[in-house]
Amino acid sequence: MTRTAEKINALIREDASMDEALEAVREAADENGGEVQWGDVNDELTSGQWGRLIEKGLLVDGDEGFEIADREAYDEALDGDADEIVVPDVDVDPEQSKWSQWDKMAAVGSVLLMVGYWFDSVRNTVGGAIDTVMAPLDAALPFYAVILSVALLTGLYSTLLQANLMNPEIIGKYQKRMKAMQEKQQDVRERKKEAEERGASDAEIERLENELEEVREEQMEAMADNLGMFKEQFRPMVWIMLFTIPLFLWMYWKILDGGVSQAELTMIMPIAGEVRLDEGLLGPMWAWIVWYFLCSMGFTQLLRKSLNIDMTPSGT
Repeated sequence: MTRTAEKINALIREDASMDEALEAVREAADENGGEVQWGDVNDELTSGQWGRLIEKGLLVDGDEGFEIADREAYDEALDGDADEIVVPDVDVDPEQSKWSQWDKMAAVGSVLLMVGYWFDSVRNTVGGAIDTVMAPLDAALPFYAVILSVALLTGLYSTLLQANLMNPEIIGKYQKRMKAMQEKQQDVRERKKEAEERGASDAEIERLENELEEVREEQMEAMADNLGMFKEQFRPMVWIMLFTIPLFLWMYWKILDGGVSQAELTMIMPIAGEVRLDEGLLGPMWAWIVWYFLCSMGFTQLLRKSLNIDMTPSGT
């Protein structure tokens, strides 16, 4: 909604007769080549109404009289064509965001595997099991290339899982509603501030305060509904974690258990130069973890482009 439309709506809320006064000004402007003088409308408007139009900036100086400042917005407001801030309903079947039994089992499995980061027995068991599969790759490539290969693998299935388990359209609907509610709240706040600045009546300010409180209550109610959006976003993550944590524990186990030779622990990393994979690079974060995330993020973007997978929420 434009500022002109907001001003017109505010005037009409203050005084319902302003609707007729605004229409009279428009008709007079049309009859006089776009300009209007007090003498043209003094039969339809009071001097107070005329002054309010000038004070609000709806009428500005013309060549011989006054002209409407923003005629297009003025017409839209009077004709009811101005854009209103409407909070859309999110018509989503709860079954679409509902987790299946397999999703819940994947979430439990991911949590149990995360224990391996703190307990050696779990890490050794998972690492030893994964090593039976990864040993040929490890024997054929230096360890930095093994990490790169794992990053490519995880980037591939992460992209495919997100594309198949997450619905951007549903997320887009939730985000569109949240954005509309924020805009509506901001609109009411601005109208309340404007009313206070012009010294509006206590009744009008109280009405705006009640309207603002209603918007806040709507936002609180919507927060419970937005749980569906978070479930939709997190669903592929539990599967990605279920497959990625074992590979991560295996790399962790290889380095801690001395399964990587000293020569393979050294590599040339872009920007950082020569580094050891088992030493901190970004604070306490080991270099091999930084290398993995750089490769994973790069491969993920390339795979999305090559497979034409767009995970941007639609409907926003």
